[in-house]
Order: sequence, then C-alpha cells, then structure tokens
Amino acid sequence: MKTGNTQYRFVLVTRKTRLQELVERFNTWPQARFYLEHNHADVQDYLSEHDVYQQRLQEAERVLRPLGRFQQLERRLLPNYQFSASDIVVVIGQDGLVANTLKYLQGQPVIAINPDPQRWDGKLLPFVVNDLRDVVTCTMAGKADSKSITFAEARTNDGQVMRAVNDLFIGPSSHTSARYTLNWQGKREMQSSSGIIVSTGFGSTGWFQSVLAGAMGVTQAQHHALGGGFGWDEKRLQFSVREPFPSRTTGVELVFGAITQQSPLRLESQMPENGVIFSDGIEADYLGFNSGAVVSIGVAETQGQLVC
Repeated sequence: MKTGNTQYRFVLVTRKTRLQELVERFNTWPQARFYLEHNHADVQDYLSEHDVYQQRLQEAERVLRPLGRFQQLERRLLPNYQFSASDIVVVIGQDGLVANTLKYLQGQPVIAINPDPQRWDGKLLPFVVNDLRDVVTCTMAGKADSKSITFAEARTNDGQVMRAVNDLFIGPSSHTSARYTLNWQGKREMQSSSGIIVSTGFGSTGWFQSVLAGAMGVTQAQHHALGGGFGWDEKRLQFSVREPFPSRTTGVELVFGAITQQSPLRLESQMPENGVIFSDGIEADYLGFNSGAVVSIGVAETQGQLVC
C-alpha cells in the first residue's frame, strides 16, 4: 500500500445520530424502536439518517487514511483532545458541529462536509464527501481558499478562558435575575437583568437576531443596522443586555454596544450562586460567575479557518 504524507494528521470529527442517542437512552434498539412507534414517530427516518451518516463516515475514512495519519473523534471528546499545528480537521455533520469544533482549534483548517444535502441545508457545510479528496489535496498544497472567523473570548480573574464561535452567555443558570457591575468604554453601571449575550460576526445571524427582533417589536422599529448581521472576520463583537431592570440601584444605559480590541467589556459578579458563562449554547460546559468573579470579554487573538 502506498504510504501517505506523515506530515499531516487528519482528524475526522463526528457526532452521534439520533438513533445512537436513543439506543444509549433505552439500552437496546428494540426498546428504542418501541418508544418511537409508541409515539408515532417515523422509525424509517431514524434508520435512514443513521445509515447515510455511517456510509459517509466510511467513505471519508477511505479517502483520508491513505493520505496521512488518521484519527476519528466524537464530538463529546473535543474539549479534552490535543490538536496539533499540522492537523487538518474534517467535520461531517450539521452546522452546530462545525461551530463546536472551531472553538477548540488554534487556526487549523476545517473542511466541513454535508453528509446528506437532502436533509440538511448546511450553511456552513460547503462540500459533500465526493469533494473531499480534491479539497484535502488543495489544503495540503496550501492552495485552498478559506474564510477567517473571529472568536469571542471570556477570561476570568482566576485564569480560566472560554472561547465562542457564535456567542457567549453571561448570567443566571436558571430563570432568575443576574446582578453584576458592567464596565465598558470608561463607564460603569450596576445592572439586574436576565443575562448578557455577546455575539461574534459568525453568530450574528443567530441568537443575536432574536434579541434585535424583540427590541424592534417593542419599539415598533422597521429595521436595524445589524439586522443582517456583520462580517465573520470583523475584529469586533456585539453585546446585548437581556431584559435590563431599572431601579434605585441598577441602571439601563449600557445595554447594547460593540466590543473591540480597544474597548473590551468587563463584568463583576454580584451573585452569590448560580452565575454562569457558557458558549455556543452548550450549557453543560460552563465557567462559574459568582460573587468575586470578574470576567473580561474581548476579541480572541486566534481566528478560525473554514475552508471554502
């Protein structure tokens, strides 16, 4: 067999299918099937999705193994996996898996494959598995085009760091009020709210748009300058305070603005418990944000690279 280029390691990032998650939940496929049938779900849809996905993984492996070192990695292992500078990362899954993978990298190229274009729109999935060999060859030769993606970064006073591809949430872990002091552009304000969302350009057409939509609905505005989001590679972030509450001790003036390298956002927690910071909607992976915690939010030095 022809030996591949050992300079590169190909990391194939995967996710569990709905069928696999159900089998884990109910221990066996017959029990999972009974659950689906009992709830009048389309069992064949689950089976078809699983079979197509497994087939795409096998096809990708056949392409990648002869070209260099190979590692398959399931999504839940991403936070603890040690990527190297020479890795080329191939993601097969939905858009969320691409975003989740990017934030654990240090600028390694990501090739995103849509496993089933008839099922998934795949805004972030420009390729199908039949494109993989050509795209990988171009990437190894340094000839592939890529889009740069700016990350948000939260850095706490005890040295913990969390990055976000789409957005950060800072606030309460449940439906209660967050209390904190906000510092931005030389101004300081005590606030009580349901939390703060910090969006990147990459995520500015997601959660951030729902915040804008709510604000425009309240004010009867017809449009907003950021209604279409902003550039993935722009070296800025946008913060929005959710449901700020005015009182004798809490203000509502610093509730919306841009975060740049020159004007970071700084927050000091006033919550004795249940304060959290999480990124990209993954609530289980969070930093504590309770009394005594101070977090600085800014543009990360590292950028993601999505091959296009």
